[in-house]
Amino acid sequence: MRKILTLLFFVPLMAGLSARAQAPGATIDVQHYRFAITLNDADNIIKGQATVTAKFLRTTKQFELDLAGQNNDGKGMLVTALKEQGRPVKFTQDSDKLIINTKSIAGTVHSYVITYRGIPTDGLIISTNLHKRRTFFGDNWATRARNWLPCVDHPADKASVEFLVTAPAHYKVVANGLKIAEKVLPGNKKLTHWSETAKLPTKVMVIGVADFAVANAGNPGGTPVYTYVFPEDKEAGFKSYAVATKILPWFVKRIGPFPYKKLANVQSKTVFGGMENAGAIFYYEKSVYDFKGMESLMAHEIAHQWFGDATSEKNWWHVWLSEGFATYMTNLYLEGTYGADTLKSRLEADRKTIFGFEKRYLAPVVDSAFKGPMINMLNDNAYQKGGWVLHMLRRKIGNEAFWKGVANYYKQYNGGNANTNDLRLIMEKAGGTDLKQFFNQWLRTAGHPQLKITRDYNATDKTVAIHINQLQEKPYQFTLELLVDGKLYKTEVKDAVTTFSVPVASAAPEIKIDPNVNLLASFTE
Repeated sequence: MRKILTLLFFVPLMAGLSARAQAPGATIDVQHYRFAITLNDADNIIKGQATVTAKFLRTTKQFELDLAGQNNDGKGMLVTALKEQGRPVKFTQDSDKLIINTKSIAGTVHSYVITYRGIPTDGLIISTNLHKRRTFFGDNWATRARNWLPCVDHPADKASVEFLVTAPAHYKVVANGLKIAEKVLPGNKKLTHWSETAKLPTKVMVIGVADFAVANAGNPGGTPVYTYVFPEDKEAGFKSYAVATKILPWFVKRIGPFPYKKLANVQSKTVFGGMENAGAIFYYEKSVYDFKGMESLMAHEIAHQWFGDATSEKNWWHVWLSEGFATYMTNLYLEGTYGADTLKSRLEADRKTIFGFEKRYLAPVVDSAFKGPMINMLNDNAYQKGGWVLHMLRRKIGNEAFWKGVANYYKQYNGGNANTNDLRLIMEKAGGTDLKQFFNQWLRTAGHPQLKITRDYNATDKTVAIHINQLQEKPYQFTLELLVDGKLYKTEVKDAVTTFSVPVASAAPEIKIDPNVNLLASFTE
């Protein structure tokens, strides 16, 4: 996901079992959602019929689904009926929950049909685009699906999903998965049925309904890549979005098979610059004309299909596993496409951003103490610092081991959930080294190394002693690279003060600190 500032920029059986996760204390594990949604042009009222199929994790007389009820302004969802196998089930609603009163036994599976209607307060954005045409776009991150869909609105509960959208016939509909039916209905309406069999978190379940121009940009590796743009922008959009056919196979080659059966890139109305909805990525309206920036934005969102969508965080504290991965995978794609200098320049820019953010909010990347609005978790710690940690991990264990670990991480947790420790264990195995200290200092400790570096020339043996002083309270452990008169030296640093000497040709050798941009630290000489 790329956040918009203001409006614009802001397998093996055991492996599969270990990847499954639920929120602590969860009563149900949703297996499948079937959302039948009716839209119209006369008003913003939606009619819904949701079939929620869930496995009960414990015996209970009552369970809850997330659903925003009607507020004082008359917006929100009102449930009018709830049935199981055609029989009414007792329920109540409050401002944010649908409480279902029914006895269920642990291990059993039940399907509930929920009929509801209302004007979404959020989640499904009903508005007009820049061409004054009416549009409907799902926008669920992080926990906004509940504003129009009865669900378990938490990333740990993943399920397959179907959308059956009835709308005026002039609209085209895009959603997760594959389009399995499109049927003209009486009254100048149309039913479009999309189905996704992969397990998704609700944050990336969406529909997009608009007057679209649609093109097939290509089928790299057998995965169809589609472009959905507003008709007025199709010439620019078909051109700028086509770069997806180059990005997708680059990631497939290194990470593993694409998790979904199609990839649609969609011009949309979203509060984000890009939103990584599974197999149906939404981009901000004017993105079609951003020919320079579109490649990096699209690389970020496509990387999310593996990281965040297919492999999802177990809870929001670990959101860097989505955003840090997407940030660094973008950098790696651009390095592979345009060279190492591109990676260096992006890392330098990200490093400055991280240090600026620390002055406003000093916290670890895995921020379990965070209490603010969910949207504020999309910060420079999750994106840039998370990406930087992956860069240093790659340098620590080596390129081959890093990519092996990335591929294994995706393979084990595809369709499931992971936390930071799960990633550590995978990377330890790939790299053959203990990474506890590395993960703790970079991800669970606030701040960064602040290094003061001085030098002393010894005329007798023609060497220079380089003194590395860590100014922060607790010393970090890391490898520091220095280029001395064109020769690269590496030294291991773990104490408050570290000194090492190198031969030099003069009393004033040229010294460059961290010449390859491999350390997240600030330097003063």
